[in-house]
Amino acid sequence: MWSSLWRSRDRFSLDELRYLIDQLQKVQIVNNVNKDFVIEALRSISELITYGDQHDSNYFEFFMERQVMGEFVRILKVSRTVSVSRQLLQTMSIMIQNLKSEHAIYYLFSNEHINFLITYAFDFKNEELLSYYISFLRAISVKLDKNTISLFVKTQNEEVVSFPLYVEAIRFAFHEENMIRTAVRALTLNVYHVGDESVNRFVVKAPHADYFSNLLTYFRKQCIDLNGLVSETLKNPDSDTTTAILAAVDEIEDDLYYISDVISAGIPDVGRLITDKIMQLLILPLLLPSLQLDAANDIQIGAITSLYLLCCILRIVKIKDLANTIAAALFCSPEAFIADSETKLNGYVPDHVHEIQQPENENVIEVNGCSKQIMQSLSSSSQVRTEDIISKGVSHSTLRDALLSYITVGDDLQVLGSLSMLATLLQTKVELDEIMLDALGILPQRKQHKKLLLQALVGEDSREDQLFSLGSSSIRDEFNCELDGHLQTLKDQYGVACSSLELGTTPSAHRFQVLHTLVSLFCRSNISPETLWDGGWLFRQLLPYSEAEFNSQHLKLLKTSHTQDSYKNCTCDLLEETRGTWPDLLVSILRDEWKKCKRAMEASSPPKEPKCILFPLEKSSADDVLPSESSIISGEKMCKVVKVFVLLHQLHIFSLGRALPDQPPTCLPSDIPENSRARTAGLDASGPKLGAELRLVDAVPCRIAFERGKERHFCFLAISVGTSGWILLAEELPLKKHYGIIRIVAPLAGSNPTIDEKHSRWLHLRIRPSTLPVLDPAKSITHGKAKTKALVDGRWTLAFRDDESCKTALSMIIEEFDLQSSEVKRRLNSLLNIEGSIDVPDTSLQPSEASSSTQTPSNSS
Repeated sequence: MWSSLWRSRDRFSLDELRYLIDQLQKVQIVNNVNKDFVIEALRSISELITYGDQHDSNYFEFFMERQVMGEFVRILKVSRTVSVSRQLLQTMSIMIQNLKSEHAIYYLFSNEHINFLITYAFDFKNEELLSYYISFLRAISVKLDKNTISLFVKTQNEEVVSFPLYVEAIRFAFHEENMIRTAVRALTLNVYHVGDESVNRFVVKAPHADYFSNLLTYFRKQCIDLNGLVSETLKNPDSDTTTAILAAVDEIEDDLYYISDVISAGIPDVGRLITDKIMQLLILPLLLPSLQLDAANDIQIGAITSLYLLCCILRIVKIKDLANTIAAALFCSPEAFIADSETKLNGYVPDHVHEIQQPENENVIEVNGCSKQIMQSLSSSSQVRTEDIISKGVSHSTLRDALLSYITVGDDLQVLGSLSMLATLLQTKVELDEIMLDALGILPQRKQHKKLLLQALVGEDSREDQLFSLGSSSIRDEFNCELDGHLQTLKDQYGVACSSLELGTTPSAHRFQVLHTLVSLFCRSNISPETLWDGGWLFRQLLPYSEAEFNSQHLKLLKTSHTQDSYKNCTCDLLEETRGTWPDLLVSILRDEWKKCKRAMEASSPPKEPKCILFPLEKSSADDVLPSESSIISGEKMCKVVKVFVLLHQLHIFSLGRALPDQPPTCLPSDIPENSRARTAGLDASGPKLGAELRLVDAVPCRIAFERGKERHFCFLAISVGTSGWILLAEELPLKKHYGIIRIVAPLAGSNPTIDEKHSRWLHLRIRPSTLPVLDPAKSITHGKAKTKALVDGRWTLAFRDDESCKTALSMIIEEFDLQSSEVKRRLNSLLNIEGSIDVPDTSLQPSEASSSTQTPSNSS
C-alpha cells in the first residue's frame, strides 16, 4: 500500500519535467537553503529537454506551455548566489547546443528572455562565471543564420541600431584568458559569416569598427613583446626563452589566421580597414624602418623580428592591396618613413642612411674581403650593361637594397631572414602582381617567358626578336608605368613618398642584381650550410629549368672566377676529409646529404620556416663541452663541408642544364685485394665481429689496462676493407696457433697514433666514437639545448715488447689508413671531376712525425 503512494517517477518522463517545473515555480527566493535544489532542477530540465528533442516533441511543447524561459529569468532575478547563475548559463548553453529542432531553436530566440540574459549584469569578477557566460554567447552564435540573427538585433529605418550579442562579446575580445579570447573570436566569425548586410554595416560603423583597430593594436603589442624575447635570446643565447618565443609565435600566427578569416568573411570595407590599420600601426612605423642596416638602437622592433613578421603577414593575410603596398614600400628609402615613425614611436629618428661603399673598380663588389667581379659577366651581354645595374635604379639606398645587403654582409640570421622575405614574396603568387615580383627582381624567368609569349601571341609586340629581349623599350615602359602606379598609391593613401626609379631601369637589371647577390652568398664561408641551402632554393627558382632556356648570361653568372674558386676550395676541403677523422662515413653522409639537398632544391617552399630566424643558430653538440681537437668537432665540420659541397655541385650541374641524378655519381666499391691484410686475416666485406675467429698474420703482441691494476694481453692488428678500417685487439687461441678471437674493435680513422717520447714502447691512440651524434635525429640540438650528453673520445696506451714492435704497429696503422683513404678518394673521383689539378695537403701521419709527438700515457677508454 505505502509503496504505491511513494512510487518513484521515471527520470526521463513528462511527469518528472512537470514536477521539476512545479517545484521551480514555488521558489520565491534563492538562498543557501534551497540553492542546491534549484541548481539540480535547472540541470535536470536541460537533460529532459534535450532528451525530448530526440524522442518526444511533447517535452518541448510542455516547456513552451509553462513558459519556462520566463521562470529562468525570474530565478535569476531572485538569486544572489553565483552558483545558480553559473548553472543557469550552463543549462541554456546545453539546450542551445543540443536542440536539433529548428522550431525549438526559433522559440528560444524569439522572445526577449534570451536578450535579457545576454545583457544581464553578471558578476564577472568570478572568472568561472565569465567562462560560462562566454560559452553561452558562443553557443547562440553557432545557431545564427539569416533568419535567427534578426531576433537579436533592433532596427530603425532598416538599419541595425542595437546588437547586444555582438557588442557584449567583443568587450572581452582581449581578455587575458586565451580560452575566452578564442571563444569571442569564434563568435565574431559566426556573426560575420551569416552575411546579413544590415549587420555587416553595423559592425563597420563607429564605434563598433573600433574593434578592428583594437585588434591590430593588440597584435602590435604582441609583436613588440615577441621582439623583447628575441632580443634577449640574441643577447644571451643561453637564456631559456625558447618556450616563451614559441608560445608567442603561435599566438601571433593564430591572430593572423583570425584576421585572415575575418577578411574572407566578405564584409565590405573590412579588408581595406584592416589593410590600413596594419600599414599605419605596424608596418610603416615599426617593421619597415627597422630593416635599414643602421637602424637606431632604441627602435621598438629589430630587423630579425620584423623580417619574420613581414613573412607571416604576407603568407597568412591574403589581401592583394596589402601585399603590393608592402612590396612597393621596399623601393622607398628609410627617410620616407621618418615622419610617420616620429609620430608613432615617441620621437625615434633613424640615423644617416647606410650606403655600401663601392670600390674604385666599379665592376667589383667587396664581400667579406673577397672581390667579386660579378658585374663583368654581364658587360658583354646585349640590353643589360654593367653600368645599368650600378647606376640605374640600384642605388643602395632603398629597403630592397638593405635586404640584398643582409645577404652579402649580414650574419647568419640576417641572411636567413632576408632570404625568407624574398622567398615569401616569391610565393605570394595570387596576391602580389607579377610586375612587383619583376620589379623586385624575383620573378622566375619561366613566368617571364610565358608572359612575353602571351604578349606576342595577342599582338602586343609583333617583333619575334624581342620575345626574350629582357631590356626592350616596351617592357621597360610597362614596367616603369605599373611600378609608378603602386608607388603613387603608397603616397596617396599613406603619405609615404618614394622617388620613381630612374629612366631606363629594366626588370632584368634588378633580377641580375638578385642573382649576383645569391652568387656572392655562395662564396661566403662564414654562413651555415643550412642557410646556404635556402639561398640555393631561391637561386634555382629564379633560373630556367632546362638547357634550352639557359643562356650564356646564366652560364657566365655561375662561372665567375670567384664562384669557381669557392667550388674548388670546397672540393679541396672535401678531399682533405678523405684523410681526416671520419673518412669511413664520408661517402654515406655525402649520399644522404645529396638526397636531402635535391629534395630541398625541388621543394615548393624553402627548407626552413620563417620562424627559424627568431632563434640563434643551433649549437654544436661540443660547444662548451669538448676540446677543439675532439673527433666530434671534426665530424661536425666534415658534415658542414659535405653540405656546402653538395649544394655547389648541384648548382653546378643545374647551371649546365642537366637533370640532377637521384644519387651522386660515386664509384662502386672495389673488391678486397687478395694480398690485403684483411683477406689474409680471413675477413670479408662485412668487417670484423666481436667473438669471431681470425688469423693473426702480422699481429703484434701488446698489453693494455682498461681498469687500474688489471692489465690484459692482446694481439694488435690494423685492418682496412674498402672505405672502412678498424683497430683490432684479439686474444690468441692457445690450442690453435696463429689464430685468435676478436675481443675489441675500434675505428681506425682518427686514431692519431703517436709514440710516447719518453717511453718508446708505448703507442698512444685516440679512439673516436663509431658514429656521429649529428647523424642521429634523436640526439640533435633543438634551439641550443642538447638532448643527450656529448660523446667524448677514448684514449688508449698500448705497451709493446720492444721499440721495433711499437714502430711496426704504427706503420701498420698508417699503411691501412692510407689504403682506406685511397679507396674513399677513388669512390669520389667521378664526383670531384674539376678542371685543373687540386693540391691537397697530405695529412697522413709519417712514422718520423708520429714518434716526435709527446703525450702523457693514459689507459682510459
